[in-house]
Amino acid sequence: MAQVLVVEDDATIRSALIRGLTERGHAVRSAPTAMSGLEQAVGERPDVVVLDLGLPDLDGTAMLRMLRGVSDVPVIVATARDDETEVVAVLDAGADDYVTKPFGVAQLDARIRAVLRRGGEEQREATVAVGGLRVDPRSREATLDGAALELTPREFDLLHYLAARAGEVVSKRELLTEVWQLPYGGADKTVDVHLSWLRRKLGETAQQPRYLHAVRGVGVRLSPPPE
Repeated sequence: MAQVLVVEDDATIRSALIRGLTERGHAVRSAPTAMSGLEQAVGERPDVVVLDLGLPDLDGTAMLRMLRGVSDVPVIVATARDDETEVVAVLDAGADDYVTKPFGVAQLDARIRAVLRRGGEEQREATVAVGGLRVDPRSREATLDGAALELTPREFDLLHYLAARAGEVVSKRELLTEVWQLPYGGADKTVDVHLSWLRRKLGETAQQPRYLHAVRGVGVRLSPPPE
């Protein structure tokens, strides 16, 4: 059972989510505005926040940025906005996952369990070294040529998964299943966005890759740059 905070201004949707998640064993609190949601998220410390973007007092993305300044609680954004710009904005602001309205409570429940499973897993693997890249899952630290990489939790998980399979082509579906823990897959653009962020932090581009190499129609391969 998880402590879930639902931040949603639509009373009908809010009630349906509370009822559906409660039936699935979660303890659910709710807030109809961004500021009341922020207050509860900080004060009550839920296990996960389900955040609507279209809030009456403050845009949900702005609330997410404020929340990320004081908390690393997993946040699943629930939104009717499905264009890529909005998806990039909420992921960049620190969302752990997102669902597009309309969605079923069963799907939301699966995503809640997935983000909590990712956060609770203890990784015991040894440090992975690929070229000048070092990824330590125990300390969750990564360095490139000795310099620390500032990675979000999801970026770290993605980099570690690829580095542990250096030289192998990994499909986006596999990444969605293993890194995002989405058993039924998800949007490829979610992977694309995170790969683009990783490339930037690794000092490369899709056109001039060093470590991350796209294999058209198949997936991506992490391999050391040529000496």
